[in-house]
Amino acid sequence: MSRVGKAPITVSNQVSVDIGSNNLVTVKGPKGEMTLQVDPEIMLKIEDGQLQVSRPTEQKRHRALHGLYRSLLDNMVFGVAEGFKKELEVIGVGFRAIMKNGVLELALGYSHAIYFVPPEGVDITVDTKRGKNTFIVIEGVDKQMVGQVAAKIRSLRPPEPYKGKGVRYSDEYVRRKAGKTAAR
Repeated sequence: MSRVGKAPITVSNQVSVDIGSNNLVTVKGPKGEMTLQVDPEIMLKIEDGQLQVSRPTEQKRHRALHGLYRSLLDNMVFGVAEGFKKELEVIGVGFRAIMKNGVLELALGYSHAIYFVPPEGVDITVDTKRGKNTFIVIEGVDKQMVGQVAAKIRSLRPPEPYKGKGVRYSDEYVRRKAGKTAAR
């Protein structure tokens, strides 16, 4: 049995889970609402504030879907209750980030500014309390979308190994390399 799939999902009082016809799951909470179409062969049931995911057979396909849907549903329940958050740090002389009218403006050492419009359901803020417009906070209820937006912003100028300049996750370690040495 799948170790991930057999673990029950605890549903808090502030979150409501509705299993509709044809396994359409709707999760509502204080942060928002999400829906997921679960494969009709995967069985779902709610008992005593816990959502249980089970599979009909031991086929490879069913085993794969069992853990997948359990993880997706767990992320949905957590997302509508707490929300997901990623922090990025912009490092470099003259590098900065500014939010203007819902659009993220980035100065990353190129000859032009880069404008990033966040998708619906994702909130981006620039935290100025910790420094000079160098911390970007990305929040939302969809874990996949928050991670994808953070990865897209990071890919605009990934950190380089010599000076460490670029956009990195706040908890990311960038291994530094020694530069060239002068020949005598």
